[in-house]
Amino acid sequence: MSNVETDPPALRCGAPVDGERTAGAPRVDVLPARDVPLGGPRAMHVRRTLPQRDRTLIGAWCFADHYGPHDITTSGNMDLGPHPHTGLQTVSWLFSGEIEHRDTLGSRALIRPGEMNLMTGGYGIAHSEVSTPRTTIIHGVQLWVALPGEHRDAGRAFEHYVPEATHLDGAEVRVFLGSLAGAVSPVRTFTPLLGAEILLAPGASVAFDVDPAFEHGLLVDSGDVRLLDTVLRPAELGYVACGEDTLTLVNESEGAARTILLGGPPFGEEIVMWWNFVVRSHDEIVKAREEWEASSDRFGVIEDFPGGRIPAPSLPNAVIRPRGNRPRR
Repeated sequence: MSNVETDPPALRCGAPVDGERTAGAPRVDVLPARDVPLGGPRAMHVRRTLPQRDRTLIGAWCFADHYGPHDITTSGNMDLGPHPHTGLQTVSWLFSGEIEHRDTLGSRALIRPGEMNLMTGGYGIAHSEVSTPRTTIIHGVQLWVALPGEHRDAGRAFEHYVPEATHLDGAEVRVFLGSLAGAVSPVRTFTPLLGAEILLAPGASVAFDVDPAFEHGLLVDSGDVRLLDTVLRPAELGYVACGEDTLTLVNESEGAARTILLGGPPFGEEIVMWWNFVVRSHDEIVKAREEWEASSDRFGVIEDFPGGRIPAPSLPNAVIRPRGNRPRR
């Protein structure tokens, strides 16, 4: 997915964060979403929880858009033409609907609920995402993973993975990256990561053993879910610092609840993110933008795509200043 804000914020992610909690402080930080339109007058709107001022990374996860359920017959379909990425991996996960992915590797794949598309755009790649004609309701998440310095120029790659469901007492888990509840994803990442969809039955309470070296984020799609000592509402993201070896989720709703659990060790590097580029300096952003606008071979071409490319937004009239995570209070 493209970050098509006309004035995308420039962010410095991965600044050192004080992981210590003061006495009596909550164990979970609640991160609200902001509404972002993707495009023109009938734009589909998304709820963005990463990045933001109080938290710009969870492990290597640096971007989280949560959208739907949208009736695209009235609100406009997902129609993201070719757009570039560099220095990251994109992770697409649907709850309903169907999207066609095409990229400059020549990949052409459908994504459906319970399936993951992972695309690596190290040095540079471009892709398109278009909802299919048989889709009426579109609903899901789009996530980005920052590549560490030694791999940020990795070659283009694409992988489609369908995890099996793990059934627990009161929960159903699909692990698309990393491991949880005895399930392990075979998909390669460049830093340790956790990514899983967790469905909770009404009133269910489920405890998950997790790696205490990871920080975690729980994004709530539906239901009211208590994470440790804090209730999260739909579209909220709960952040838990390193040190917890068990995460307890309680569905306090009368109906089923759906969540996405993310995790990873603190990234440990500073990065600058602007538009669809994850880089290390203002000059690298300028170069990547110029190469995209010049149709450089760096990003390649999607053959026979019926629409036009998404142009890069204008750079601000100043050096892009980084900003980092705020210490936990």
